[in-house]
Amino acid sequence: MAPTDKRTPNLPAAWSLNRRRFIQGAAGVAALSALPSSFTFAQSAAKEAPDLAKLVAEGKLPPLAQRLPESPDVVQVKQVGRYGGALRRGLRGSADHNGILKVIGPQNLVRWNVEFTGVVPNLAHKWEVSADATQFTFYLRKGLKWSDGKPFTADDIVFSIEDCAKNADLYKATPSQIVIGGKPVVCEKVDETTVKFTFAAPYALFLENLATPLGQHTTLFAKHYCSQFHPKYNPKVDEQAKAAGQSDWPAYFRSKCGDIEIPSRWGNPDRPTMDPWIIKEPYTGGATRVVAVRNPFFWQVDQQGNQLPYIDQVTYSISQDVESLMLDVVGGKIDYQDRHINTLSNKPTLSQNTKRGDYRLVELIAANAQQVQIHLNILHKDPKMRAMFGNKEFRKALSLGIDRKEIIELVYLGQSVPYQTSPRPGHPWYHEKLANQFTEFDPAQANAILDKLGYKKAGNFRTHPDGSKVFFAIDVIPTLYPDQVDVLELVKRYWADIGIEIKVNTIERALYYTRGDNNDHDAASWSGSGGLDLMFDPRDYFAYHPQGSRYAIPWALWFTSGGKSGEEPPESQKKRFALYDQARGTTDLQKRAEYVKQMLDLTYEAFETVGICLGVNTFGVCRNNLQNVPDKMPDSWSYPNPSPTLPAQYFFKA
Repeated sequence: MAPTDKRTPNLPAAWSLNRRRFIQGAAGVAALSALPSSFTFAQSAAKEAPDLAKLVAEGKLPPLAQRLPESPDVVQVKQVGRYGGALRRGLRGSADHNGILKVIGPQNLVRWNVEFTGVVPNLAHKWEVSADATQFTFYLRKGLKWSDGKPFTADDIVFSIEDCAKNADLYKATPSQIVIGGKPVVCEKVDETTVKFTFAAPYALFLENLATPLGQHTTLFAKHYCSQFHPKYNPKVDEQAKAAGQSDWPAYFRSKCGDIEIPSRWGNPDRPTMDPWIIKEPYTGGATRVVAVRNPFFWQVDQQGNQLPYIDQVTYSISQDVESLMLDVVGGKIDYQDRHINTLSNKPTLSQNTKRGDYRLVELIAANAQQVQIHLNILHKDPKMRAMFGNKEFRKALSLGIDRKEIIELVYLGQSVPYQTSPRPGHPWYHEKLANQFTEFDPAQANAILDKLGYKKAGNFRTHPDGSKVFFAIDVIPTLYPDQVDVLELVKRYWADIGIEIKVNTIERALYYTRGDNNDHDAASWSGSGGLDLMFDPRDYFAYHPQGSRYAIPWALWFTSGGKSGEEPPESQKKRFALYDQARGTTDLQKRAEYVKQMLDLTYEAFETVGICLGVNTFGVCRNNLQNVPDKMPDSWSYPNPSPTLPAQYFFKA
């Protein structure tokens, strides 16, 4: 990983060098190659792990030359590694499936480069894009095989898109990553190793979307295996589903083939994958650990022809709380971990115990715009609350009533700055007015605004114009964001000083989502997206995400359903949605920047969410004998770390 560029704080140096490419996207590039064209791979020189060589000698596995594609993906590793060992990680409970995904997958047609500035070949070794960015043709590596040894071809991709992702029984709505201009993609087989995607309108961000976790539908389902759970290929699947105790064929399909973000993806050892490790001990209810072992048909090698992965297996212990994970880390029982432990409150403990646990700290570069984003429910079911939260002046008063500098000192050890929501400083789309809007601490002005709005004080606290007390709760998940609980307790104190009483409502994650999905919340907190990855997650700039845009879930539902559900949003929201659509549809850098600038200007005018401070860089822990792990890496769901750093090339030194 390149060192941090001093001209662009909190961003990799490569960002400054490649930011034009990141914004513009790779759609204008006809083809990319992972290696210099002079490189030639000789399968006869290929080498494999001792356990696989033993199986070959016993006749239980085909020779390596028959397992690798004709042109494997050759990874230029920093150090050529050695085979062996188990990478130990930690999960929290029975719904931490993304903790598995972020190491083992995703494996798609393309992937992010390490710097998070562009995409590089992966299962596809090259691609072509039409001049208007409506048609994408991918050329697969010849000879690719699923983990069970069956060929991976264009048929699998067409099945995954046409038969699965676009199936109305399996998905209520076609995933937005393959929809543009209101119409889903058309996926066609050209030949065994060539597949074509055609969109109804320009889709310049398609390649980058494929590199994100939510873009995995293209390569998620092996046709030869998953078709047996699909009614198009198995007329008896409904009765088989009931016999298996499932409610219908979609539930049966998912129990066997999973989906991007559900535990059952990692619950079936028979499911073929393209991952470097494959599930041996599944992630199921009651499990105390998950084990994934080396995929003998994995399609990457290092520059000396050694088949990856180097590490034999990945082992996940399942803990019920962060304290147990912390004890495992300090006790030297974890080899790499950032998820769940990377809070600033844990950093002193982890820093003090590096020798005891024999580990080092890895820096995670924040992609978030916001460390804490407060979503006041503008579309509250209660008319009084809706009128209150829906008033921009009320939101302004609350924002002015927060002492952000004190929060940053007390909770974040001075490692941030007051911030609303905007691309991060140093990003070419940084919007200074939006970032700094109403971030000064001015309780006198806040009180004056509230008085003018008619929220008069009765004793220490204010009342609605009808005389009822102003009171609301802010939902927060303490196990996910313990720092946000501390922040909100301080906010509670500041707002009490201006006469607003709140409750910090600490709840578990499932209930948090249920309340949001049903629009039953008063307010909710989350981290703020769109610091580095606005084009992939603009949820805080307009109501884009039907679960994440918690200040106006019904507006987001209206957008995602094409107006069939939810509540029709105001013109400002509609304009922002249209501008975003135009931005992701163009390959022209200047036009995209102009569209985004207009969108951010409208977000500034609306001021719908209340931010606290700029997203803070965090850390992970890495055992000292684990090699080829970058000292720094981006921290983003869109990235999703550490997967793009290719854990398949991590290894343990002797």
